[in-house]
Amino acid sequence: MSDRIKGSEFPFRLRSCVWEITLACCFRCAYCGSRGGVARENELSTEECLDVAEQLADLGCRRVSMIGGEVFMRPDWEQIVGALTSRGVITCIITNGFRMTEPVIAALKRVGIESVAVSIDGVAEVHDKYRLAGSYESAMAALDVLSEAGIPVSVISALRADNAPRLSELYEILKTKNIFAWQIQACSPMGNAAGGSVDVGFDASEVIKFVAENAGRDPFYIGIADNIGYHTPEEAKIRGRRGLVFEGCSAGLTTLGIDSVGNVRGCESMYDERFNEGNLRERSLRDIWCDPDTFAYNRKFTPDMLAGGCAGCPKGDVCAGGCRSYNWFTTGGLYENALCPRRGINVNNE
Repeated sequence: MSDRIKGSEFPFRLRSCVWEITLACCFRCAYCGSRGGVARENELSTEECLDVAEQLADLGCRRVSMIGGEVFMRPDWEQIVGALTSRGVITCIITNGFRMTEPVIAALKRVGIESVAVSIDGVAEVHDKYRLAGSYESAMAALDVLSEAGIPVSVISALRADNAPRLSELYEILKTKNIFAWQIQACSPMGNAAGGSVDVGFDASEVIKFVAENAGRDPFYIGIADNIGYHTPEEAKIRGRRGLVFEGCSAGLTTLGIDSVGNVRGCESMYDERFNEGNLRERSLRDIWCDPDTFAYNRKFTPDMLAGGCAGCPKGDVCAGGCRSYNWFTTGGLYENALCPRRGINVNNE
């Protein structure tokens, strides 16, 4: 490691990581951004993953969200999660809920998982449309099984043209479940959803209005993810907890992503090889993170880099143009957001 990097002197502190431990999945969803289904060749071994877990903890990472593919398709997932939680790293798992068996539940409790998030797109016909027949029932059953086992559970919904107008229907169903939060995000036209194969267009203003009207009500928190926004009059209500506002993409500033073969990106949703900052088989995580030339798109951002409708926006110095990943896959650039209601622009597939 270079002697120019001396702990507290380095300005960027890693706080969270999204770690894709496998691409293996029991589904092949039509809008999957990572094209999950089959494990990549030469995915990180158990020993390599345990080393990555140690590196994350040593670098000060406080929280890891573990994703796939489907996490539970990897036989050693419990070992990997345990390597994190035993070092005090808060860990949650995002799942499709299809493999929520008794052994899985028991393992989740053994490793001290913080929470599990289940992906649910909408009511049954909406959810199953791009997934697998019966997947909705499995996801709903997973919510019940997890909550009955005392494991905190939340729901994540990725919005498209077909499900965004029906949020209120899913809301009524989720109110009957024992969940602590519901995160709503935009489905990005990447991976299987690229090229117009899935209509990802929706009215962001209507979604923001829906969330603002229901945020803060019992029985659970409702919040919008970082790829929808920004800084409308409802901003303080829609980020999951009142008073929060979007302060710019955190990729490479406080967060990073790791894929199943060890590539490191500022955000795991920046699913393009040009955003790979290094590979953990070639460089240590600390070396990649503390390199002054990595993650330059955020670390060296200035408001004059904003483009299109974001250029000149009075909130541009705060939101920095929004979600880098969503920007890239919708506009082809990093500094113009197509879902910002301040611009009055909605995403389409053109």
